[in-house]
Amino acid sequence: MVAGVSWVWWLGFHAVVAALLVADSLLPGHRRATRHPQAFAWLWTGVLVLAASGFAAWIAVAKGHQPALEFVAGYAIETSLSVDNLFVFLVLFQGFRISPKRQHTALLWGVAGAVVLRALFIAAGITLLQRFDWITWIFGLILLYAAWRLIRGGSANAAIPDWIRKLQPAKGSLLPVILAVEFTDVLFAMDSIPAVLAVSHNPFVVYTSNIAAILGLRSLYFALASLLDRFRYLHYGLGALLAFVALKMLGARWIEVPITLSLAIMGAILAVCAVVSVIAGIREQGIGNSSLW
Repeated sequence: MVAGVSWVWWLGFHAVVAALLVADSLLPGHRRATRHPQAFAWLWTGVLVLAASGFAAWIAVAKGHQPALEFVAGYAIETSLSVDNLFVFLVLFQGFRISPKRQHTALLWGVAGAVVLRALFIAAGITLLQRFDWITWIFGLILLYAAWRLIRGGSANAAIPDWIRKLQPAKGSLLPVILAVEFTDVLFAMDSIPAVLAVSHNPFVVYTSNIAAILGLRSLYFALASLLDRFRYLHYGLGALLAFVALKMLGARWIEVPITLSLAIMGAILAVCAVVSVIAGIREQGIGNSSLW
């Protein structure tokens, strides 16, 4: 048993992760130019979502509904907050002037490194929570600050550090790009891991939900790369999401929020953010078209 789960589960999960990473690297849309690269990206994103859903169902059968719901909540939080990473990747690759094919390679290595880094962060976070109750307050305050930073920034792009905006071309080497991807992943893990720990303290659930979301980050980037600018109210939604999980963590001693209610609230926050962004885009497009006449 490792962290309350059979070592077979740990080995099996990592074997699937390795297989998915290999399959991702061999996809025709990633190895060579294709006519519809976004179609491949959306297809693979769907495959990874189905894989995560299947894993959640497996947890429900083997461990019960509560751990399965915690996995879904952790996966949803990490995936939602990872959209912020996509803005950073976009600016990062523009700064380094990296071609789409090399972007795939850089993100593949970046995701592989993130698996190791997230394991270390999660192990440290859970250990601290188990030994020091007051760490909950520290994590909660970190999330509140992250929420305030997002909402104050005016846009998700405003959260990108200045040093990333000033990056220069890598002159043939992908190493600086990969290191930058890893560094930005560490920065965002400071927010996302405490957020996931707000819904579960189960090491296996927290780790697997984090890694499952990270696996889809690469394909999600290429699926949404041309649409990122349309998510104009993303920062408000993510800020509200972080504020909610922060208050949930800070008030856990007095108020227990059921995991099903947490999922419903998070879904409502993201849905409102998406709908308002779409409506605003349609209105702007309508105004632009009418001005042509």
